Amino acid sequence: MKNFSSPQHISHYPVMLDEVLKICNPINGGDFIDCTFGYGGFSNAILSYPKTKVIALDRDIQTKKYAEKIKKNYKDRFSFYNKKFSELSKNINTKKKFDFIIFDLGASNMQILNLDRGFSFNSKTSIDMRMGLNSISANEVINSYSQQTLNDIIRLFGDEKESFKISKNIINERKKSPISSSVDLAGIIKKSKKKDFNKKINISTKTFQALRIFVNKEFSELINGLIEATKLIKSGGKIIVISFHSLEDKIVKFFFTNYSKNKSKVSRYLPDLSKGNTLFENYKNKIVIPTSEEIIKNKASRSAKLRYITRCKNDFFYPNDLKKKFIKYLEVEDRYV
Repeated sequence: MKNFSSPQHISHYPVMLDEVLKICNPINGGDFIDCTFGYGGFSNAILSYPKTKVIALDRDIQTKKYAEKIKKNYKDRFSFYNKKFSELSKNINTKKKFDFIIFDLGASNMQILNLDRGFSFNSKTSIDMRMGLNSISANEVINSYSQQTLNDIIRLFGDEKESFKISKNIINERKKSPISSSVDLAGIIKKSKKKDFNKKINISTKTFQALRIFVNKEFSELINGLIEATKLIKSGGKIIVISFHSLEDKIVKFFFTNYSKNKSKVSRYLPDLSKGNTLFENYKNKIVIPTSEEIIKNKASRSAKLRYITRCKNDFFYPNDLKKKFIKYLEVEDRYV
């Protein structure tokens, strides 16, 4: 195994790269899908092993320039699509099954650090927050949606206890003049929140996160992406998901647990039902987290959680319970986005 334990070995070092490579063991080769290409950190590291092939996707058109650089080095082993991973099987026109499918969720540094895109609290331009291939922006949501809808978005997707006061103050401020920047929005949130100087995160984090998730339909994308990945992964292949949000992790945990063989047989005295109603091998439900060394090097990794699962031999069937479990989030995204 090559040593990628330092950002010096690869540009734009992705979170838990060493852990992903350990799970995949790409020295043995294999066919990979990188569902969230970004700067290309995972794809580049995997392709450095000569027996590998990678198909990468990203909804953000700005990632294409990084994909073109990798394509020059690995012409026959790499391809890139500016597409959403929620439509994997439509975007990838192949009957081939894959060994590993990787999801690295959330906004990328590329998006956060570009202040023109409005993801950052410090952005003085439009509150955009679009990752790409969107129908609406956060600016439209903030300046045109009703207080009830804003409250639902901030409460549901941000788990923000003071969502009512924040949404009310947003309405009051926009009556005076449109809310035109992330800095302005952060100021409104600050006025709306009870003072708590013990908070380790910015008090605007939950509201900003909620708006970003809503605008990009991130929960719908994740649920549909997991289903699509399960169609394309081969028996014995692995789906790997890195999440940064508690609800994202809850979705992944439910899917992996509810459709694994050890879930279907709750007692050794009951018959084995795994032949027809499971998609995965036994799931150990063990979360992989970044090392303390990585967190020191990259503070953004501190909230990361990695889960992975192995596909079993059973034929694919549609996991209806997954959407039923999280229907309240999907309905809000579908109703307003």
